[in-house]
Formats: sequence, C-alpha cells, structure tokens
Amino acid sequence: MARLANTLRAPLARATAAAGPRFARLTDAVRTAAPRTARTPHARTLRYTAGAATAGLALAAGAVALAGPWDATGQRTAERDRAVALELPGGADHGGRDVSAGGAGVAPSAPPVLTALGGVAAGAHNGKSPEKDPAKGGKPLAEVLEPLLDAPALSAGHAAAVVDMSTGKRLYGADSGKALTPASTTKIATAVAALSALGPDHRLTTRTALEPDTRELVLVGGGDPTLTAHKSPGEWASLRTLARDTAVALEKRGIRKITLSYDTTLFSGPSLHPIGVNDNLAPVTALTADEGRTDGSDHGPATRVADPAAEAARAFAGFLKDAGVTATPPGPSKATGRAQTLASVSSPPLSDLVERMLSNSDNDIAEALARQTALASGRPGSFAGGAQAIAARLTKLGLPMKGAAFHDGSGLNRDDRLTADLLTSLLAKAADPTRPGLRPVLTGLPVGGFTGTLAERYTDGAAGVVRAKTGTLTGVNTLAGTVVDADGRLLSFAFLASDTTDPEAAQSALDHTASALSACGCG
Repeated sequence: MARLANTLRAPLARATAAAGPRFARLTDAVRTAAPRTARTPHARTLRYTAGAATAGLALAAGAVALAGPWDATGQRTAERDRAVALELPGGADHGGRDVSAGGAGVAPSAPPVLTALGGVAAGAHNGKSPEKDPAKGGKPLAEVLEPLLDAPALSAGHAAAVVDMSTGKRLYGADSGKALTPASTTKIATAVAALSALGPDHRLTTRTALEPDTRELVLVGGGDPTLTAHKSPGEWASLRTLARDTAVALEKRGIRKITLSYDTTLFSGPSLHPIGVNDNLAPVTALTADEGRTDGSDHGPATRVADPAAEAARAFAGFLKDAGVTATPPGPSKATGRAQTLASVSSPPLSDLVERMLSNSDNDIAEALARQTALASGRPGSFAGGAQAIAARLTKLGLPMKGAAFHDGSGLNRDDRLTADLLTSLLAKAADPTRPGLRPVLTGLPVGGFTGTLAERYTDGAAGVVRAKTGTLTGVNTLAGTVVDADGRLLSFAFLASDTTDPEAAQSALDHTASALSACGCG
C-alpha cells in the first residue's frame, strides 16, 4: 500500500492541481448565486453542497488509487487473480462464449479507468474521434506514425508494428520482421515463457535441511530472486522468518549449536553475466537475499556483493544466533537425499514476480525466471539453458520466431535479437482469453505517468493510457506495450531503434509516437 501510495503521489498531485481551478470556479459560482445580504438556509446548503462535492471527488480519487492496480481494460489485478484461480477466461467480456449450457459467464469489461491527465477518456468523444480511418476522411495510421518514427533521434535502424488486440490484425508495420537488439523488452518474452512453463501460481521455495548423520544444517537455495532479509518483508519470503522457524525446529531436537552450509546447486553454469560486474545485475545464484544489494534499495541500479549466496548465508547465521542457535561460519555444500527439511519460506505466486520484473525492469528476477523456465523444461539452469528454454516455449506457442535470438532473460546481452512482430504477438498472446495464466504480462507493464519505469514519463499526455515495457542500452532504445486509442480500441505496439546517439531524444521520440497512437482513431 505504501509503495502504491508513493507511486501515485505525484500523478494525483498533478490531477489535483489541474482540478483545483474548476473547484474554485464552482465555489465562486455558488457564492455568486447566493444572496450576500442574508445567510439563508438555502445559501448554506449550496456552500455545503459545493464543499461536499469537492471532498467527495477527492475521496473518490483516493479510493481509485487504493483499489488498483488496474489493467488496460479496467480490470483490477485482484479480479484477474480471482479469475485465474477459478480457471475462468478472466474478467473481460471477450465475446463469442456460449454460456447456454450453464457455464459461468464472464463479467463485461469496464472502459479504461486511467485517462490522460487533462485529456478525454478513451472512447468519450460523443462518437467523434480526433482522427478517423481513410474511408471516413481521416488520416491513415501510417501517415500519423511514419513522420514520428523517422525522427533523426531514432536513426535509420528502426522497426515498428501495431496490432489490434481484439482482432489480431496488424494495423501498421515498418520493417516489423527485422530482428534488432531489444534491450529490456526481452523481459516480455521471458515473462511469457516462464508463465507458460510454470503457471501463474507457481512459488519458489527456500528451505533448511538437517543431515541426520552429521547434524549439518544446509540452507538450500530455491532460486527465489525476491527473498529478503529486511525487517519488514512485505509480501516477499523472509530470510529472518526462515531462521526463526529453523531455530524452533532445532530446539525441539535439543540442538543449539550446528554446522551451517548453503546449497546453490539448483542453478549451474557461470553466475556472472557476459557484461561482467555491473550495478544492473548481481551474480546469478540459486540463493540470494535482496538481490545482493548493498544500499537497502529494492529496484534500480545498485552496487552488489561479490558472492550473494555466501552473504545470504552469513546473514542467516546471524538471524539464527538472534533466535538462540549458534552456527559455524557457513560454507558451500549440497544437501543429500537423506536431509530432513526443518523449515521453508515461499515466494508470492509467479504472477507477482512477473509483474514486479516488468514494472521495475528487474534484471535479477528476469535471469532467475529464465533459469526456472529451463529447469521446468528439462534443461540446465544456466544462461544458455534459460535462453534455449525461452526460445523453445515461444516456438511451442506458435509465435513468429524468425530472426529471434536469445542469450539471456533480461535483455542485457547485446546479441539478443527480437522483431516488432514477435513483441506485438507476445502481447496479443498474453491477451488471449483462452490463456488467462499469461495475463500478468499485461498487468505488469508500467503505466505511463504512474508506475515503474514509466512513472516519470507521459506526464504531459497519454498518462494512464500507455502501458509499456522500456528498453535501453547504449545506442539502443525500445518500447513495447499496449495503448487504448481514441476509439477505445486496445492496441499492442512495438518500436525498436538501434544506433541511436542521444538516448534522451530517442526516448522522447518513442514516447511521442506512443502518445500519438493513443490520440489517433486511425485505420
């Protein structure tokens, strides 16, 4: 709740500032209408009404913020989770479903909840859109997008695609089959593959196991990248809780001193990404706490510890000591099949991990989920295994894979290649009513002007309407997501630019293109 409130504070302040003059005019009008010579009950009633209206609107804005997050069809994440749990198609009315046989129908979609600040709600144009298709005298979509995509900041090496999510029809394409470096939009592919392989309800478990012969306690990493050692863990699995529960189990056995080891064998291969030591990603290991961060942060670049597993085990030993159990300095080991599990903690559902990964562009979660996808597919839990598993899962889903190449799950590898066609197809697949388990791919996308990596973007237009995954490397700028256009259509889009020289100008050009798409009622 605190994170959501912090995220929405700036946009709500802007909305309040924009609405302030209107409330002032309303109050002035009430004062003008009321006689100044006598404070009649009628005048007081008008003033109270105006005040109540102002307070009511403020309360409503707060209620919307607390009830979120919302997806692009006006469906709350909680409603989506409920639909998935019941194995229903979701809370959207996708049409064409026969419920005459007594099956439970789906709830109709609400119109988009978040609209552009200072703008008009999508579809609320009294039947008139700013721009219509050529048959109705408006501009074709290509005429709107091409001048923006040809901006010098995007260089000559760019590609784009726009797809109508309800029909699957591609509305626009420019080198849409050209494979370019996708940067962090690769995480969309990782999310689809992981959810397809493991399911949205899958949880990652970290446990402690006691070797019956040697009385060695092994902290077994389960590959949970969201395990935390913070005092206030929130919804995430807590290393402190695991230590307390383990201490209770040991004391029941009369054990107050143990030999401590840690097991990271779930993952294999190099732990260091080819980019080397980097503030954007810790060494990838099956045991880590707070992503090896050294500054107390939970997202964004940060200096990382050199050995996250060893650091997590040392922290665990300290928590055991606080709980009354003394442990030796921990070292690496492997739990045997005879080891007895004493305690365990599990991550939130995979759906939550995917949403956090996409919203914050979290590289550590992305690489962990790539390895989990590999293990679920019978491949090694390594960079190579994860890349192979992602490609195989997407191929199995029937997605356009020509030209695609994966080398990691985060998109930090410059040798990754995706096409605009593949990115828009991934988003369309996530919206497929027959695949509700993929819906976190859409609900996890950052919301323009409100959340994640788009919190400070689109504040002057298309706020709340554009939802997209960003991607940035030196010379690479990408953006892929969904947008509700002026006719109320939900569109998926992908814009990729390579060989850019000014990252801020390129980012601005992509944002302007997405904003234009949201304002267009084009064919």
